[in-house]
Amino acid sequence: MTTVLIDYDSGNLHSAQKAFELMARDSGSGPVVVSGDADVIASADRLVLPGDGAFPHCRDQLFSRTALAEAIVDSVENRGVPFFGICVGMQLLASTGHEYEATSGFGWIPGDVNRIRPVDTALKIPHMGWNDLVMDSAHPVLDGMATGDHAYFVHSYAMRVHDDAHLLAHVDYGGDVTAVVGRDNIIGAQFHPEKSQSAGLRMIANFLRWTP
Repeated sequence: MTTVLIDYDSGNLHSAQKAFELMARDSGSGPVVVSGDADVIASADRLVLPGDGAFPHCRDQLFSRTALAEAIVDSVENRGVPFFGICVGMQLLASTGHEYEATSGFGWIPGDVNRIRPVDTALKIPHMGWNDLVMDSAHPVLDGMATGDHAYFVHSYAMRVHDDAHLLAHVDYGGDVTAVVGRDNIIGAQFHPEKSQSAGLRMIANFLRWTP
């Protein structure tokens, strides 16, 4: 069972790679590779889409590689491969991002990505650092995690889902901010699980064992 971290020049994958490799060894979940090759993506058993930076840039970096984008869509929509979006990789699951300009995402989790606007104007944007998760719905990838677990965030924009059934967890940052979304064989985390210590490593391990 091979897990592929998708490389599309969206940021440093080193920390994510190390975390996924560690948990794959611990759980006997098979190799973890980093690749931007469409053929490797097309044969993967699990896919992870990280992302750092602006929504339009990440979207352009990904979809400008036509064969790569097509392999991802085919794997998720037709092969039912478990898919994990992280940070902007999660935001790309949405219908539309509104950072600088309206930009289409995959549309797998219907929703919009807008700038965070805390009710308390003293709260700084970006939302950066540790925050306590609030669990909204049970999910196998969240097994063993609970409300109050800490996760590490770095972002200025957040998704708001159109269907509350797709909201798995949120945090409070001057209002509710989406932290985890999911449906079918797709899950996404706004926070960085590779930087979120025990809770993040548990989430990674659960994903590596997950059979939707």
